[in-house]
Amino acid sequence: MWWDRGMAKERFKGVPGLGTHHFHCTSRVVSGEYVFQAEEREEFVRLVREYEGFCGVRVLNYTILSNHFHLLLEVPPRPEQLPTAEEVIELLKGLTATTLTPAKAQQQVNVFREAGDTAGERAWVERQCQGRYDLSEFMKRLKQRFSRWYNRRVGRKGTLWEERFDSVLSEGCPDVLLTMSLYIDLNAFRARLVDDPKDYRWSGYGEALAGQTLALEGLRRVLTGAERLGQTSQALLEALERCRKHLYYRGEEGREGTDEQGHPLRRGLPPAQVLEVLKNRGRVELWEYLRLEIRYFVDGAVFGTKEFVERVFRAYRAHFGPKRESGARRLRGLKSKFYTLRDLQHDLFR
Repeated sequence: MWWDRGMAKERFKGVPGLGTHHFHCTSRVVSGEYVFQAEEREEFVRLVREYEGFCGVRVLNYTILSNHFHLLLEVPPRPEQLPTAEEVIELLKGLTATTLTPAKAQQQVNVFREAGDTAGERAWVERQCQGRYDLSEFMKRLKQRFSRWYNRRVGRKGTLWEERFDSVLSEGCPDVLLTMSLYIDLNAFRARLVDDPKDYRWSGYGEALAGQTLALEGLRRVLTGAERLGQTSQALLEALERCRKHLYYRGEEGREGTDEQGHPLRRGLPPAQVLEVLKNRGRVELWEYLRLEIRYFVDGAVFGTKEFVERVFRAYRAHFGPKRESGARRLRGLKSKFYTLRDLQHDLFR
């Protein structure tokens, strides 16, 4: 299903024929509770990587904060050819908690093969693969698994998350992915947890600087849009250097000096000043948008070039009112070529 209403709002799961899709996903803890301390963040990152491997979803970037998280995900199309039963069993070995253990799976496969039931074995493989290459299934497994772990740990009961999760369908070109990735990288900086995004441990950027291979690969894919190219150490280092140049382009911390505590004087325009610029029909630079919690990156539904947003709009035309003639809406007050599907006239900031 390409259109998913979820529990609270419509969700764009993709566009038929597009192939690989990219999403910026966020989810908050109920009542804004600060449940993510150091141990919780470590466990959540571990589970992100665990289900990335099982579900076939690629994590390009992420940030885990005190009461919510951000994930930039790449969801490839489901392969036409099913994996073998042996390949499914290998996938199960990557799960640290599952009702179907690899040993039980092997027993079930042996039963099919001893009976010569090829159709039964194929149906079994299909059932095990139903949750793969599916955004909603990946998020469901991740959040439910962490909830169970956390509730057991603190003796808690009940739901842990507000609603389901928010997602923005993002265009897969490097410019768009890089912009969304930078917005994610700057979350810890905006929250004043660190003065330099590289110092934040629970993020894709921080993990990549520490040499984690999957994090390095994710950032490289963000920058190049390529399919697993340049796997040498030098290529990965060059990707990191490029990422840092983009991260500090026209906004490097400390460029205008630091205070007595060593904190940078410039952290971007405050929301009130940005609103004043917009009120006067001025436009702000993309960097100032990224330094603030602008809702377009979380609540804009679709993010990308005008052509991409229009393509999504045409694919879902029946879900919009007859008076709406076009889908692409320019980001209010931004000097940029990017567009969104939702026109946020009010409450620009989260």
